Amino acid sequence: MKRIISVVVLVLAVSASLLSQERVAPLSPREKVVVAYVPIMKFATLYVANSRGLFAKYGLDVQVESVKSGTEVIAFMTQGKVNIGGIAIVASTWNAWAKGMDLRIIAPGATEPLTGSPTKLLVRKDLADSGRVRSVADLRGMKVAMAGGPGSGGEYLAAKALERGKLTIRDVNIVPLGNADMPAALENKSIDAGIMGSPYGDQAVGRGSAVSLAEDLTPGAMTVTFVASGKFLKEKPEVARRFTLALMEAAGLMQGADYLSPENLKAYLAHVNTTEAALRASEPVIYDPNLTINLEGLRDVERVHRENRRVEYAAPIDLESVTDTSYVLWARKALGKN
Repeated sequence: MKRIISVVVLVLAVSASLLSQERVAPLSPREKVVVAYVPIMKFATLYVANSRGLFAKYGLDVQVESVKSGTEVIAFMTQGKVNIGGIAIVASTWNAWAKGMDLRIIAPGATEPLTGSPTKLLVRKDLADSGRVRSVADLRGMKVAMAGGPGSGGEYLAAKALERGKLTIRDVNIVPLGNADMPAALENKSIDAGIMGSPYGDQAVGRGSAVSLAEDLTPGAMTVTFVASGKFLKEKPEVARRFTLALMEAAGLMQGADYLSPENLKAYLAHVNTTEAALRASEPVIYDPNLTINLEGLRDVERVHRENRRVEYAAPIDLESVTDTSYVLWARKALGKN
């Protein structure tokens, strides 16, 4: 009897979800959306929604532009060239918010797993093998690469790793470097260590040029987000709702074994410079199917940037004032999740 009831409940839930989706009419004519993103797996909901036609399903013509760091995204958004950005929240974002920049967090990227995070601090294998670097504390004075450089999301992660050796970012030589360029830099010994995410860290370890020095730097945290300009949200709220809906639907297609489905692999490979073998060998990235916006991790990001003197203000930013959860809540309702 319980099994019959469970099946009925499941059928009703699926039916409600399908009916909700049918009520979301695609926009006509199609609306153009320009999205800039840093090409890492933490923004893979964007890749899946784009490659699998979910944006088109809801009447969106999404143009995706790859950039090296979140700092570039903010610059393009300030210039009005980009509507939505997939970024780690960086020092320039905090400074802009403190000055009144109209930019809102509307959805999360991937969240950090409690254990087994694909983002790690890697050190050159020859330095580890020789005993020159046995712990994070041994990196003092060495060249540490991070995407975006000072005030970036990469620097935040580096700061969290360095804390484990009672070091700060001022105790190492920072080397701003794109994620995709780090494996080669480790191989040619132009850097000593680097903060690397999936799939690039796995590539460096797989090639034998690096080993892990610190892992699970920010367990459970949301450190990357999708942000939208206030002008875009004010002028085209229906476009923003459907964009978020497509992201949520994509996240639902990336759970469990479906993470490496042929359709999803094709999407990842179209947006990130990696290989299928590397993706299969790397730790899966975590995507919340409900797109929960958890601000606790971002509060720590803001704290670290303030303590590192990368921002131009003293009082903490009120994150609720720069976040708009209405788009995620609307998408959940549209998919029958509320």
